[in-house]
Amino acid sequence: MTLEFFSATDVGRARDNNEDSVAVEESVGLVVLADGMGGYNAGEVASQMLTSFIRSELGRWLKESGSLAAAADVRRAMDICVDNANRAIFNAANTNPRYAGMGTTLVLGVFRKEGLLLGHVGDSRAYRLRGEQLVQITRDHSLLQEQLDAGLLTPEEALFSSNKNLVTRAVGVEDAVMLELHLHEVQAGDTFLFCSDGLSDMLDDDALAQLLLNHPSLSEAAQALIDAANEMGGRDNIAVVLARAEGRVKPEGRAWWPFGRR
Repeated sequence: MTLEFFSATDVGRARDNNEDSVAVEESVGLVVLADGMGGYNAGEVASQMLTSFIRSELGRWLKESGSLAAAADVRRAMDICVDNANRAIFNAANTNPRYAGMGTTLVLGVFRKEGLLLGHVGDSRAYRLRGEQLVQITRDHSLLQEQLDAGLLTPEEALFSSNKNLVTRAVGVEDAVMLELHLHEVQAGDTFLFCSDGLSDMLDDDALAQLLLNHPSLSEAAQALIDAANEMGGRDNIAVVLARAEGRVKPEGRAWWPFGRR
């Protein structure tokens, strides 16, 4: 099985600067997406610090050790890298008044022979399209999600909630952060969508799925998603990374995978 990637960001229609940032290292199956927050350009600084740090540090480790490392070792490397990036952003926010209070969400994916190791912090999301079914495979770290989980709001009421963008976990706002990390199976034909809330707040799951199904080219799909979000108002920056697994599967249904081979 091989992987195809495409990434794009857009400022949207309501913002002057772009606080979303993405990074992809195709050779090691690494995807990083961040949505920054903070006054002035602090959100932009936080998200770019995070994606650059992880691409550099985790990307280098994966190139040097990742192919021979067990999945548990990759998990530890992801945790350590996010922790180090968190401290760097937190220290910058506390030593430069212009960056006070800055932070960023994170979606971090590493495609391996075992599947997709997916970590996230905040309300940026990852979805998997398998056949015609789109499934959200991250769970928002947000006040709105907590209210939904507690039964305080219905999904219909959540659409109009004023708490939609209040995250309960972010990188760089405290001296430590917890990366939620899970392993997901990857099958031939799967398409994975990583995105900021500038996309997911504008389009529901049915709209996302239909746009992906209607545009088999990843570049065309990414542009269609961005255009649709902007047509719905474009109230925030939009970041999109698409990854598609192509190839065949073994008879027992387990995927062939290039990463990790010697």
